[in-house]
Amino acid sequence: MIAALTALRAIVIREALRFVRQRSRFVAALVRPLVWLVVFAAGFRAALGLSITPPYQTYITYEIYIVPGLCGMILLFNGMQSSLSLVYDREMGSMRLLLTSPLPRWWLLICRLLASTVISVLQVYTFLIVAALYGIDFPAMGYLYALPALIVGGVMLGALGLALSSTIKQLENFAGVMNFVIFPMFFLSSALYPLWKMAESSALLRDICAANPFTHAVELIRFALYGEFNAAALGWTLLAGAVFIALALWGYDPARGMKRQKG
Repeated sequence: MIAALTALRAIVIREALRFVRQRSRFVAALVRPLVWLVVFAAGFRAALGLSITPPYQTYITYEIYIVPGLCGMILLFNGMQSSLSLVYDREMGSMRLLLTSPLPRWWLLICRLLASTVISVLQVYTFLIVAALYGIDFPAMGYLYALPALIVGGVMLGALGLALSSTIKQLENFAGVMNFVIFPMFFLSSALYPLWKMAESSALLRDICAANPFTHAVELIRFALYGEFNAAALGWTLLAGAVFIALALWGYDPARGMKRQKG
């Protein structure tokens, strides 16, 4: 147990130091959602009407609606960015060195996943502080209630990145794979538009968005920011996270790699 906790601490500190030293990564993680909030949301404020739907008790501006989706965007992009660094570590050899430790491989991957989630959550709260300065704030307790939702969403999206990284053998192939994951997950969700708005355009499109795990992560965060519990969103997010973690563990299973080499 002591060795496992020591490994967790070391991996979290390593990822935190890497993130602090990569200032451009922090700036990009913050600027990206702010551009959407200031530019995109302002342009759609008058064009997109929003009805009163839970968790909202009154009419809201589009900027308020989009903030939980942008929190999800930060979790999504950081989960994929962490996967990129994992592919880099594997090519440079540091990942191989880590996986040769006597600790179980599944625990090392979980430690890496938790470290990524910690960084993601800190980025989200930094964004929420800036959004509050911009004039978009939530109930005081909502920021506390959102913490478990952010952790669950961050673990789920980080696990997706881990599962994808296990299939990528060269760093050059990462960008192409990510473009087929990040943008469809983000745009085919409730991050930018309510599901009922999607249904007005296409029932099929609405069903695709409803089946997207990212949608449920966003809705979990949205309800939590208002101190409300969305059991369905939590259930689907946990289920998707369990599936992605299982796929990541299977992808990094050394026995599977040995069988593939023999084949």
